Amino acid sequence: MSVAQALWGKPIGEVTSTLFGLNSDQIAQALAVQREKGGRLGEVLVSLKLITNAQLAKALAAQCDLPFVEKIEVDQIDPEILRLIPITFAKQNRILPVGVAANGHIRLACFDASDIETHDELRLLFGKELDLEIAAPELIVAAINKAYDRVIRQAETAVAELEDAESADLKGVLEDEVVDLLDIEGDDEAPIIRLVNSLMSQAVKDRASDIHVEPFERELLVRFRIDGILYEIIKPPKRFQNSIISRLKIMAGLNIAEKRLPQDGRIRLKVAGKDFDIRVSSIPTGYGERIVMRLLDRSSVLKSLSEIGFSEHNLKAIYQIITASHGIFLVSGPTGSGKTSTLYACLSKINKPELNILTIEDPVEYQLPGVGQVQVNTKIDLTFSNGLRAFLRQDPDVIMVGEIRDRTTAEIAIQASLTGHLVFSTVHTNDAPGAITRLVDMQVEPFLVASSLMAVLAQRLVRTICPDCREEYKPKAEELHELGLDPKTTSKLWRGKGCGTCQNTGYLGRQGIFELMLVEENIRQLILQNADSATIKNKAREQGMVTLREDGAHKVKMGITTVEEVTRVTREENLAVDAE
Repeated sequence: MSVAQALWGKPIGEVTSTLFGLNSDQIAQALAVQREKGGRLGEVLVSLKLITNAQLAKALAAQCDLPFVEKIEVDQIDPEILRLIPITFAKQNRILPVGVAANGHIRLACFDASDIETHDELRLLFGKELDLEIAAPELIVAAINKAYDRVIRQAETAVAELEDAESADLKGVLEDEVVDLLDIEGDDEAPIIRLVNSLMSQAVKDRASDIHVEPFERELLVRFRIDGILYEIIKPPKRFQNSIISRLKIMAGLNIAEKRLPQDGRIRLKVAGKDFDIRVSSIPTGYGERIVMRLLDRSSVLKSLSEIGFSEHNLKAIYQIITASHGIFLVSGPTGSGKTSTLYACLSKINKPELNILTIEDPVEYQLPGVGQVQVNTKIDLTFSNGLRAFLRQDPDVIMVGEIRDRTTAEIAIQASLTGHLVFSTVHTNDAPGAITRLVDMQVEPFLVASSLMAVLAQRLVRTICPDCREEYKPKAEELHELGLDPKTTSKLWRGKGCGTCQNTGYLGRQGIFELMLVEENIRQLILQNADSATIKNKAREQGMVTLREDGAHKVKMGITTVEEVTRVTREENLAVDAE
């Protein structure tokens, strides 16, 4: 009798112990949590991080004597079957019909084989019996997104339809887009609407953070920013430019008659079952209006500090900083380097009922339960500095200021820290020591900076190697020299060769590299002496500070990212080193 057959019908605790080596203490811990909070034991084991969702799925498959699938072939799923099931129903119940078995039954990938009610509904819907296959919930949701994306008409198809359309109605739209687009707004079959919808669907599927619609003299270009890099997606015909831009402006609530001034708007919509808040910016150019849309996934889960990519040493230091009673903690880096996400992770770590936490942001990107979040509104003079002043009358314990942009905001933040508040904020500098000189350049007195600043964290985001196409290779000496790696101790590195999962880029997702400078007595003395950033950096390195490039080199050796990525995002540091 096989192991799987021996585990059929056994309690999930026994199954996970047999398959994954959980000991009796771990099972007892999970049972105690289950008694206190309720829920299924398997889900408790996952919440305690004793097993993963994929391992739980494997255990459930063994317990029910059902096949366990590690890969779902999306391309082989019949689109006609998918059209019978709404995507929201599929995601809520974590089910996906993956094909028809030889016996005529519908093969159904699911996570919960005991969900009899849902399975009965599907039997009635299909008019056929089901053959259940157990899969991890993440795998099912990813497959649902890919499968339903194939059902939705893609951007290229919509463009082709636009080119082929010769009907009088469409010609009317192109000649007088303002009136006719308003008339057809509710008509989901309109080619312009299909094109815009498919672009947004494609952006979500490709994990894009921004959509760029850029007019040029003879062409219209659409680009997506994926993992920090812009990629060209399609070039719709130039003659459809006004119609596409008008459609986007209508969705964002912008004035479609005003084409001479910059405008800002928002779009709220659901794509592939996810709730998105899209910030829309329009500016006039010589060849028409240029639109950039920033996609914020409101349903995305914030990463914790331990998941962002800190080394063990930096993580301990961060914990000490964010649990201090007062002082300023600054995070520095260029736009799009993940500064806000790091501060959110810090706030989430210390967020407790006994603390009053207030934030002022531009804009509020994530909702944090139990935290008072205020959005900057310059039209009514609600600026960072004015909001910060008002916060001090709200009895706060912790304050987060989205960005220190001027002397007024900096001085109020410093005064708040000196009067017993913990203040988090961001500043745009290339490295950690540069944040100190930036504050002094804002005409903040050096003694105020020295007495209030606890630490500065500089960071960048590097693309991580795709796990599906990751391969070893022998690096050249020049590559190792680029990051200061020793050829004697670094005989192999890793890279992605490109596959369908990562759109043939070799990269999937991003992780931070960090430079944490603690403001200790020696650094304070240099600040009081108005020392330059190079002097401060040298002293910080003597005290053990790891630079951005050194942290990046460590992640290259660990196989997380590549030499090219670290070199790309730390180019300023490379130039500074060369200059020395």
